Amino acid sequence: MEKSREKIIIQTSIIGIVANVFLAAFKAFVGLVSNSIAVTLDAVNNLSDAISSVITIVGTKLAAKKPDKKHPLGYGRIEYMSAAIVSGIVLYAGITSCVESIKKIIHPEKPDYNTVSLVIIAVAVLVKIVLGKFVKSRGEKVNSGSLIASGSDAMFDAVLSASVLATAIIFVVTGVSLEAFVGIVISAFIVKAGIEMMRDTMNEILGARADKALTDKIKALLKEIPGVRGAYDLVIYNYGPDKNYASVHLELPDNMPVNEVDRITRKAEALVYSETGVFLVGVGVYSYNTDETSEDFALMNKIKSTVTAYEWALSVHGFYIDKEEMMIRFDVVLSFDIKASEALKILYGKLCEEYPEYKFVIAPDVYVSD
Repeated sequence: MEKSREKIIIQTSIIGIVANVFLAAFKAFVGLVSNSIAVTLDAVNNLSDAISSVITIVGTKLAAKKPDKKHPLGYGRIEYMSAAIVSGIVLYAGITSCVESIKKIIHPEKPDYNTVSLVIIAVAVLVKIVLGKFVKSRGEKVNSGSLIASGSDAMFDAVLSASVLATAIIFVVTGVSLEAFVGIVISAFIVKAGIEMMRDTMNEILGARADKALTDKIKALLKEIPGVRGAYDLVIYNYGPDKNYASVHLELPDNMPVNEVDRITRKAEALVYSETGVFLVGVGVYSYNTDETSEDFALMNKIKSTVTAYEWALSVHGFYIDKEEMMIRFDVVLSFDIKASEALKILYGKLCEEYPEYKFVIAPDVYVSD
């Protein structure tokens, strides 16, 4: 599967390189012959796309390296690094294009189009549309952020090329040159695309919030296993496209033997991987009272209501009453609006005041997934 993914990304990137190099060459020729800054900048944009595809290939090859002692979880995150470089190139191309356009506004030069140049620009628009749809569909097929971004960028480039064509037609018909102004518009869109690509890549490198659909599916799968009452604290660690590792806590009966816990844990790991492709590498356990009386149940609900009455206390789980030690322990999921130390001080103060006969052990959880 990994080899197939790598092969598709490389093949698609090579097609993109060839197409963009030819487009850049033709547009550069038209731009220089017709003295059109807009067409020339469009050529620069195509050239930056070709360079981006080269970097995507290099990043994909490096990311496919097998895990070793220094990097036991593989090199998958290199793809995000290559995407950051690509976004930097796009950003640089946009800024330099803007500078050149401003120079042309200050020192204007009239373009000189002919029928051949207009036909070349029109064909370039069609090629970019076809290329964009092809690259994006292949990217979605193999979950490659670089290819999806390249495909979207190509579709956007088609719009920019169409605006250049419209500018050329306006000049031929009316004699009014909007070249430099269109160049600034193109530059602005290129800069915007570069910033957005950089932002998305940085999110992946820093660690973005796990996809809600994925976390909901994993929790639903786990709760279908007989004996599991709940699944909490799901954390997904991403080490590259399609390389996700996770840890979770399962809520199990307090009288369940260890061999049964082991069986459930192994079943959970196999089920989650087969259904989602996520490696469940860490499974913790919460116990719940199997001899729970109506009084215990009422006490649990009352404490949960007291805790979640605070806006920053999002939920309570892992609740257990130790009747021998007269101890109540639970986890509380906190929002990012309060420090854990401050939240615990408030909760301990409130609960110890209301239930002085009990000792409390409260574990703060970070709201890392839905």
